[in-house]
Amino acid sequence: MQGFAIIMISFVICLALSVPISISIGCAILTYIATGGQLAPMYLASSMFTTCDSFPLLAIPGFILSGALMEGGGLSKRLVGFCDSLIGQFTGGLAIVTVVTCMFFGAISGSAPATVASIGSIMIPAMLEKGYERNFSVALVAASGILGIIIPPSIPMVIYGVTVTESSVGSLFMGGFGPGILCSLFLALLVYFISKKSGFKGNGRQFSLNYAWQKFKEAIGALVVPVIILGGIYGGIFTPTEASVVAVFYALIAGKFIYKELTLAKFKAAASSSVVTVGSVLIIVSTATIMGRAFAIEKVPIMLSEALIAITDSKLVLLLLINLLLLIVGCILETSAAIMILAPILVPVVLKLGVDPTHFGVMMIVNLGIGMITPPVGVNLFVASGIGSVTFVDLCKKIWPFIIVMIAALVIITLFPPLTTWLPSIVIGNTR
Repeated sequence: MQGFAIIMISFVICLALSVPISISIGCAILTYIATGGQLAPMYLASSMFTTCDSFPLLAIPGFILSGALMEGGGLSKRLVGFCDSLIGQFTGGLAIVTVVTCMFFGAISGSAPATVASIGSIMIPAMLEKGYERNFSVALVAASGILGIIIPPSIPMVIYGVTVTESSVGSLFMGGFGPGILCSLFLALLVYFISKKSGFKGNGRQFSLNYAWQKFKEAIGALVVPVIILGGIYGGIFTPTEASVVAVFYALIAGKFIYKELTLAKFKAAASSSVVTVGSVLIIVSTATIMGRAFAIEKVPIMLSEALIAITDSKLVLLLLINLLLLIVGCILETSAAIMILAPILVPVVLKLGVDPTHFGVMMIVNLGIGMITPPVGVNLFVASGIGSVTFVDLCKKIWPFIIVMIAALVIITLFPPLTTWLPSIVIGNTR
């Protein structure tokens, strides 16, 4: 227990000093080792290397790069045009289009910040032009960006499945569809009522089947991406890692030869931003893996399990308590780090009470997704405020209705496991 306290105190001090999360974790581990912790100094370096030396983890750079290339290649704006042709005429139509487009783009990028950056750069100016209030528009994009990690493929799902719990990534991907659609519906309903109250109209254009068909044909190159990726995985054609590579090659072909917008300069920008993102994610993954090992040595999972079960033996109450914990953690920790640190501790606890690991994984990712729009460390808020030219404080004031409806969706996901487990059980045969 003393070792656990040393790690956490060091970690919290580093965070309070605004030290980056990955370095904060590393400093906490070094402090633990220096004070007599049961890890050899050389273990830190060797474990960081072996953690990243993983074939399944190659899916992360693949999906990040493919999402960046598809943005640069013009796929995201075709998705916007198609969604607008279907629902843009309704009250708050352009705002609802933002939600739906983020859902589609999430099925391409697997990243929440990438979804915010890509769709926000298109939709925020469009909404402002139509008279939408700026802070509302930016908050909407930040909240809808969460769908990027709930709708498969999802980078946090890869991290949870491969590096933490050895769960089936395919099952997690399939499990994300139901919750992702539910969250999209809740966001769209909130947007409709806010738009009706605020007088935000539709695009003023009557629905036209011919126009929708034209936009569908323009967007077909983007719409087939999820079909190729997920169809290939569940059809046994390729693994999730191989699917990410297929997505990269498809993004290159579509951006260069179908839409003809992917220039050499855009390719370099996409590659550069992807390298930075991948580097930051993998450093967090590698250092957090060591922290998880230290927690295991200090018997933290066993102690937490006994403490939680001593409070209650009800599966429902336990999940609600864990949700509360994750909501708090999500406010201060980046999603990848939170998964790497907490999943090894919490999964053994919930498995003892018969909770399905796929259900818990998706629940955890939705929960931490809410943390991405919750102050003070909500990464989506920082990305959206930069794109939308609003202050972080003003954005925080507007984000709370979106947080509330996402928590409502989370409660339903928690209380109704078949929403997550039914599709994997049908497609894959089981969720283990």
